[in-house]
Amino acid sequence: MSAAVLPVRPGIPADSRLRFSGILRSEWIKLTSLRSTLWSLLTIILVGIGLSFVLALTMESAGVPDEPSVRFTLSIVAIGAACGQFVAAVLGVLAISGEYSTKMVQSTLAAVPSRLPVLAAKAMVLLGLVTAVGLVTLFGSWAATYAMFDDLGLAVSLAEPGLAGALLGAALFLGLTATFALGVGAILRSAAGGVAAVLGVLLLLPLALSLLGNSMEWVAAVTPYGFAAAGESMWSIPAGPAAGSPVPGTPLTPGAGGLVVLAWTTMSLVLGALTLRGRDA
Repeated sequence: MSAAVLPVRPGIPADSRLRFSGILRSEWIKLTSLRSTLWSLLTIILVGIGLSFVLALTMESAGVPDEPSVRFTLSIVAIGAACGQFVAAVLGVLAISGEYSTKMVQSTLAAVPSRLPVLAAKAMVLLGLVTAVGLVTLFGSWAATYAMFDDLGLAVSLAEPGLAGALLGAALFLGLTATFALGVGAILRSAAGGVAAVLGVLLLLPLALSLLGNSMEWVAAVTPYGFAAAGESMWSIPAGPAAGSPVPGTPLTPGAGGLVVLAWTTMSLVLGALTLRGRDA
């Protein structure tokens, strides 16, 4: 009498389960299905365009230049980057701390034991999504206020040197801010702690450096390399027309400012990756 031989069920190849495109798709679905994500992105768009519109309505009474100025135009239409960075920061922290608070991260890391692809996928999705929303906000602000500038003879087209590049830089800054905050959230694993830490970098650190810079020369020298200060240079107009001219009040060009912000973001993600690998979920 021979023993029955049970058929062997083929297992699912590890490659198909752990392919990065699948992880990327999963993170996209998780992020875009959250109501907090939708409300955060809508807030960036509506507040950015709304504030630009209000400022444009009142700009004549506040004083305007005698001729069209890219720098003056940016002071109105780029307000979305100045305000939207705080919303982007909160969204970045919540993108990962929310998974820890609901314990969903345990299922995520069980499916992807190597862990690092999860953080990389989150960073890519967040950077792309928030930057795209930033583009809608910044170029939408320019379009919404163009007629008011034109009525005063101050309209500046996107073909004017510096304007389109500054708007692109502002949108990218929003994306990098969210990604930087993601790394901080991975380090601290707490929504409250992560938001407090990122807002400290964006608000309190520049204030502290400004106060200390009045009495310490070395502090004044490093102040432009802070995250917020370098980010502001990304959507500023250089002091001179020559290539490589720095932004007024800082040694950084817009491109150099972008590299500084990228360095901050990379450092945050690297520390977040080390924390993710070294601690249990």
